[in-house]
Amino acid sequence: MSSEQTLPERPADVPSAEAAEGGEGGEGGEKLSKKALKKMEKEKEKAEKKRLQQEKEAAAKAQADANDVSKDKYGDTPIIGTADYKPLTQKRYKLHELAEIADGTNVLIRARVHNARSQSAKLAFLNLRDRLDTIQAVIAASETLSRQMVKFASTLSSESIVDVVGTVRGVTDPIKSASISNAELHIEELWVISRAPNQMPIQVEDAESRIPNENAAEEKTETGRPTVTLPTRLDNRVIDLRSTLNQAIFQIRDGVQQLFEEYLRKHDFLKIDTPKLLGAPSEGGANVFEVKYFDKKAYLAQSPQLYKQMMIAADYKRVFETAPVFRAENSNTTRHLTEYTSLDLEMEFEHDYHDVIHFIRDLLLYILQGLETRYTKQTERVRKEYKTEAFLVPKNPADVPIITFREGVALLKEAGTEISELEDINSTEEKQLGNLIRTKYNTDFYILTEYPLDARAFYTMPHKTDPRFSHSYDFMLRGQEVLSGAQRIHDQAMLKERCKVLGIDADGPGLKDYVNTFAYGCAPHAGGAFGAERIVLNWLGLGNVRLATLFPRDPSRLTP
Repeated sequence: MSSEQTLPERPADVPSAEAAEGGEGGEGGEKLSKKALKKMEKEKEKAEKKRLQQEKEAAAKAQADANDVSKDKYGDTPIIGTADYKPLTQKRYKLHELAEIADGTNVLIRARVHNARSQSAKLAFLNLRDRLDTIQAVIAASETLSRQMVKFASTLSSESIVDVVGTVRGVTDPIKSASISNAELHIEELWVISRAPNQMPIQVEDAESRIPNENAAEEKTETGRPTVTLPTRLDNRVIDLRSTLNQAIFQIRDGVQQLFEEYLRKHDFLKIDTPKLLGAPSEGGANVFEVKYFDKKAYLAQSPQLYKQMMIAADYKRVFETAPVFRAENSNTTRHLTEYTSLDLEMEFEHDYHDVIHFIRDLLLYILQGLETRYTKQTERVRKEYKTEAFLVPKNPADVPIITFREGVALLKEAGTEISELEDINSTEEKQLGNLIRTKYNTDFYILTEYPLDARAFYTMPHKTDPRFSHSYDFMLRGQEVLSGAQRIHDQAMLKERCKVLGIDADGPGLKDYVNTFAYGCAPHAGGAFGAERIVLNWLGLGNVRLATLFPRDPSRLTP
């Protein structure tokens, strides 16, 4: 090497050979270099130990996996639809069927993991859930089932969806933590179909309890968990709806609609579908939603009322509809929604509008008795949580009280309430009257007729002997109106005169076609509309109509 050749510069943080050997670095430099070297040596030893430990653990795991007698009996399946997947071939059962199945039967079920807990390295328990039903599942290590599989099961996250193969076994003592208390499932295979995260915005267990009282500072469930508020549950509604409590509520809601249609179809009613987009407000413009419709305005229908009557005028005799309706009422009470499901019906009558009252009475009694007999399990699940009294269902149609509005006012006055018989009663007075009727007649279902005419819609037929009142009626459950109805004015001249008295433009774009319908002859008719949510609300005693609505819409909520 030439003496003039330049050596590469040494990085500042690497000690020189001289310093490392105790050369010109001085005493301080010598101490520093020894300290640095010692630290480097320790770190090297630590890294080597870690590497050896990892290799040891990997080798042990590989050996354990190789010796895992259950390796083909558990694991995560590929995302179905993205890869080849060989489905299990055993006969599939619904979870609820396991309560009635013979001891020792081998089954395949799909369920959610409600919770999983480890008892020991050799034993774990799962609580499996499907809709309203839960069952305890046991997994125990043996010669044919590995500890690895037990550990896999015990660490599954709640809400994961699994396929389970196992044997149903009877138990000596009832299992209190599961709805199926007379049996448990002994797991033989366990496959994860969809894995839930360990952290959830709310737990399904939180949704298994009633909502807290509005004015309560903080409430806790019987297990000591804080109750989760309704807004939080609605913000996470899909998780909330998984609870057995909500499963029960919405099976009952479906039952209400099924029973409604079932009865009407038996009695020669035709199901119709009327427009929900209107060119002009039809029943008053104050409570309608305005929407953009191409280059003009349109309005969401408040009800199918006018179209139902037009169908009667078209000789369809008896019609019904189950559909959403929209009310732009800025009301934030526990009873009101801006969108709800209306169960509407309209029918001709031959003698008197009381014929229609009696028909709808029998219809609602059919619904209530159907809920009582067909939905016992669901009803008991909800009432257990909300601790409401059983609904007093009349045994026979004749047991349903039918009282006039004036008679109802008289009962309230006797109880000390100051009220006018010419003004509609408010919700508090309705509730009070419901309690009075319950005490007097031993029923939570009654009918109030002949409301003041000024409290009813413009198309309501005035009372035949006292025009201050009307041929109208409300059906009440637990002191709350669930149906409003009336005989309709079916004579065009009379309808126009009524509009004139009320200052309504009968020839305006919202009413012209409807009013002209009656110029061509129309049979006398009456009808009404149930709020599906209100039937569920009062049958179960829920306290808030949002609980009977899948995805509620009110003045402050448009999501999810």
